[in-house]
Amino acid sequence: MKIDSAKIEALRELLAAPHRKIVLVAHTNPDGDAIGASTAWRDVLAAMGHEVTMIVPNKYPYFLDWMPDIREVVIFRFAPERALEAIRGADIVFCLDFNSLSRLEALSDALAENTAARRVLIDHHLSPDGGFDLQFSYPQSSSTCFLLYCIIEQLCGTEVITRKMAEALYVGMMTDTGNFSFSFLTPALYRALAVLVEKGIDVAGIHNSVYNGYTEDRARLFGYAIHRKMNIIQEGTAAYMSLTEAEMRRYRFQQGDSEGFVNYPLTIKKMKMSAMFLGHHKFIRVSLRSRGDVDVNLFARKYFDGGGHKNAAGGKSYVSMDETIAHYIRSVEEFACEGGLDTPPFGSPVRYRLPRGKCI
Repeated sequence: MKIDSAKIEALRELLAAPHRKIVLVAHTNPDGDAIGASTAWRDVLAAMGHEVTMIVPNKYPYFLDWMPDIREVVIFRFAPERALEAIRGADIVFCLDFNSLSRLEALSDALAENTAARRVLIDHHLSPDGGFDLQFSYPQSSSTCFLLYCIIEQLCGTEVITRKMAEALYVGMMTDTGNFSFSFLTPALYRALAVLVEKGIDVAGIHNSVYNGYTEDRARLFGYAIHRKMNIIQEGTAAYMSLTEAEMRRYRFQQGDSEGFVNYPLTIKKMKMSAMFLGHHKFIRVSLRSRGDVDVNLFARKYFDGGGHKNAAGGKSYVSMDETIAHYIRSVEEFACEGGLDTPPFGSPVRYRLPRGKCI
């Protein structure tokens, strides 16, 4: 994937001054892509002689605990003063894997207060906010880690990528594509993967650490969610699952335990869209997944004040779980009526059509 050369030169100029204080910030509920991009980019910047601090709003999933240097990530919820001190003193702030400062929740105000720092966005989500001095926004990238790989390739050359950095980048590329099963699986992505493998990474070991490192409680929670909480609607083309705070406590829920739950209904042959509702103290987190030409980014923006990608998006609900589910069911009916759940035969162009009969 070719990055705008003018932006690369602007980045090169920004990093040319020595010993800059740099902060890398990733989104709330950081995933493999956010952590992988943060740790890999930190190593590149540190090798240039800069002082770099990585910050995330809350804890990353425990199945990423094995990643090199992950203990260097400052978790704002656990170390607020250290995080705030780094942000206040930063010369440059890199915003990784999110398109809006609102994704940082409590950290947003601290970033807004440092008006002197240059802000750089590196992200692959749709419709980024303004307010960035330099913006690498490439929604056609399968992950922020792949986008970052392309930036590193043009800025420094792939020879600067160490095995440790390659592991971090691979985690992001792997997790944001569902182990390379969806989302812009381009020849350029596979060429990048070949370079990472040549750095000596253990592909099977990384896969095992990420996908086979859960707890027994998580396995039992998954069984409960599928058996008791999965509901099929819209003639078998849409599904939803929900977990309340009480249900999650029953299975000693940890951050990351629900990873992948929302994808499972899509293994059903007729299924086109799936939703997962997770109850939190002040809101309900909504995760949406789809396959083919069903656009859950559009659905999330219209019905849950959210967004994301075509086949993976999310949002929030501030009403009860019952009200949230009722709203989802009504929204799916309306979305289907407007042609949003229609998918063409494989290889055919998209032509949405309204179903027969009157839509209510």
